[in-house]
Amino acid sequence: MNTEQILSQTLETPCYYYNTKLLRTTLAALNAARANQRDIHVHYAVKANARPELLRIIAEAGLGADCVSGGEIKAAIEAGFPAESVVFAGVGKADWEIRLALEAGIGMFNVESLPELERISELAVEMGKTARVAFRINPNVDAHTHEKITTGLNENKFGIAMEDMVPAIRMSETLPSVSYEGLHFHIGSSILNLDIFGRLCERINELQDILEAEGIQTRNINVGGGLGTHYEDPDVHPIPDFIGYMDTFRKHLKLRPGQQLHMEPGRSIVAQCGMLLSRVLYVKQGHEKQFLILDAGFTDLIRPAFYNAHHLVQNLSAEGVEPTERYDVVGPICESSDVFQTGTMLPPSKRGDIIAFRTAGAYGEVMASQYNLRRLPGAVFE
Repeated sequence: MNTEQILSQTLETPCYYYNTKLLRTTLAALNAARANQRDIHVHYAVKANARPELLRIIAEAGLGADCVSGGEIKAAIEAGFPAESVVFAGVGKADWEIRLALEAGIGMFNVESLPELERISELAVEMGKTARVAFRINPNVDAHTHEKITTGLNENKFGIAMEDMVPAIRMSETLPSVSYEGLHFHIGSSILNLDIFGRLCERINELQDILEAEGIQTRNINVGGGLGTHYEDPDVHPIPDFIGYMDTFRKHLKLRPGQQLHMEPGRSIVAQCGMLLSRVLYVKQGHEKQFLILDAGFTDLIRPAFYNAHHLVQNLSAEGVEPTERYDVVGPICESSDVFQTGTMLPPSKRGDIIAFRTAGAYGEVMASQYNLRRLPGAVFE
């Protein structure tokens, strides 16, 4: 992070600051970890950050796109992702989104229910297209992460139960304009314990044995995303352990001859390259607490309020000064939940100081809102 360069600019805060050099370095590390293996396909999860400038860099690195809406499909294709590298997931695909995907010729629909499968078939017949589908199977693997980002348990809304896997595939074989291509999984987000992915592999191996016993050939296995990043020490851990991540699947997943492995990282690619910058509006001394009131709120970065998420907070205007003051760092939104951190130690801060929330490149700007009729944050690129 080049603090001097940031402070030298005239910034309209709140805004997101993106380090595109770090993004390119991260993508190079990811590509090196898969060692040019043609049977490993990486699809960037567009929901993590859909900034066109970042999408173009990711597309140029040779990744595909994992999309969960028609808007994301449009953004991915406009940014240069080949349509055949796009996979489309989501429990509630609208007709217009399915038509858009079919017309574009995307690589795969990750189907999450039988009614969805039937609707995709109907629309594909109408359009004279063939829909390539993979079934998202709920493997009931606990990712041991926050309840709001766990997706692979039986209690979650996503996917098809394991016991319904074979009937779903058999149903696809009877429907016109549908081609069964594989299985899809996603167990959650912010996973740093790679053993959890090992357990996912074991479950996939069991399901593959079932399919083989049924005489069902499966060309593609999509293990989803979920690899986490370090929020506590972004400068110490700027790039995730992509090598360990890939090696986990190489070691534990028993791919059949000719099978293609797909994965959908998002957070691990873009989180560290972005930070939210804000200015101190007021330092308010209460009877029991001292408040650092910023011009950024949960409309700009909702993760702390929504997920109780932690982001490293730094006063860039006082870099090098020892933290000696305790603050509750809060925003201006008319909600009691508009709190970034409580009891945070920072250097003595004053009005106008630039405050940075690190590791905010994923699920930051893309989740911003205009609640209280606030302006959306802008973006600056390094």
